[in-house]
Amino acid sequence: MQIQPIQNEYETEIVDLILNIQQKEFNVPITLEDQPDLLNIKNFYYQSGGCFLGAFIDGKLVGTIALVKFSPEAGAIRKMFVRKEFRGKEFGIAKQLLEQLIAFCNQNGIKNLYLGTVAILEAALRFYEKNDFNRIAKEALPENFPLMKPDNVFCHLALK
Repeated sequence: MQIQPIQNEYETEIVDLILNIQQKEFNVPITLEDQPDLLNIKNFYYQSGGCFLGAFIDGKLVGTIALVKFSPEAGAIRKMFVRKEFRGKEFGIAKQLLEQLIAFCNQNGIKNLYLGTVAILEAALRFYEKNDFNRIAKEALPENFPLMKPDNVFCHLALK
């Protein structure tokens, strides 16, 4: 497996991976129109100082994670998805994606990571909690946190 920064050249693969998981696997009522960032990765993620990483196996995109830097020392995790057949400890893709994102944060002065997700993604929440994220109330989010419409569970991780 290889993890690398990706941008708009992988737009089709990114949209296919994420929408299939959101809509077909978990029935999250979200469309591509609700996520214009997916069609403008360079400007949405990189321009503010964030990143968008892709995990590849045999040249096929199997996972993503992104960071929106919304203040000098804070970022929001977005688009953490792994193809169903590549999930779990045996592959460790989600863990490796998160580790690379945290390494990016440490290299770029980001001290606090936040994320929003939906309650039905229980396995994702367990994953974040196993990786030292703490659930927080929506009201505890920084004022400039980039909210996504469907999100109803929020987490925070203070980086060392």
